[in-house]
Amino acid sequence: MSVARRSIKLKSAEQVDKMQASADILASVFLEIRDLVRPGVTTGELDLAIEAKIRDAGCVPSFKGYQGFPASACISVNEEVVHGIPGERVLRDGDIVGIDIGLIKDGWHADSAETLTVGQIDDEADRLLRVTRECLERGIAAIEPGKRISAIGTVIEEHARSHGFSVVESLVGHGIGRNLHEDPQVPNFRCYTMPDPVMEEGLVIAIEPMINAGTKRIVTDRDEWTILTADRSLSAHYEHTVAVTADGPRVLTKRGEGVAFF
Repeated sequence: MSVARRSIKLKSAEQVDKMQASADILASVFLEIRDLVRPGVTTGELDLAIEAKIRDAGCVPSFKGYQGFPASACISVNEEVVHGIPGERVLRDGDIVGIDIGLIKDGWHADSAETLTVGQIDDEADRLLRVTRECLERGIAAIEPGKRISAIGTVIEEHARSHGFSVVESLVGHGIGRNLHEDPQVPNFRCYTMPDPVMEEGLVIAIEPMINAGTKRIVTDRDEWTILTADRSLSAHYEHTVAVTADGPRVLTKRGEGVAFF
């Protein structure tokens, strides 16, 4: 048995249900903030609203203070891939805004992200968002007990590249549970250098494709947090917390009954 396999923390059915309770609240936070994303609003104002909703629900933001991160949400605009620090940046018509939120309820984390539009966006941005959502959906559909983690990244990369987009390879998804980040790592591409464990019932992972309109290369901004596309092309990000069950994937952070995912 490999070291990587021993470090994976499988969850019981009861524990997955507890994670579902965290995920339900997180999904409701996303539904409540969508109308706040509009021209003239600052990313800092969005973060304050998100934190208030998390705490009003009796939960704790997963991100605030995590490794020194100063906010409750990562809010990344246009060329910002992930880890954007909310602040004075004003949203403008035509922007795309990646919002990544985690919360803790009764000791269990849930993690999700979606990229929202500000007013009217152009056709290329709209296509990027659609393909990135499809990448996540295909990655989720690849989950099956007995298959390897690499099945997820393989279908994500194939779909993104078939539409002329690139996949960020320097950042990956992750296991999740009592800790925000657990093993295994979940690449969004076919990776030959990371452990490739078999998916088992009770595995809970956060799948989060980050898809760029241009190069896959990224750089870190001067704030030492915000990740940008190296060529300043647009980037989109979607994420769900998903449990592996005997019947396939259980999307814990799905936005409600009667919807596909979002």
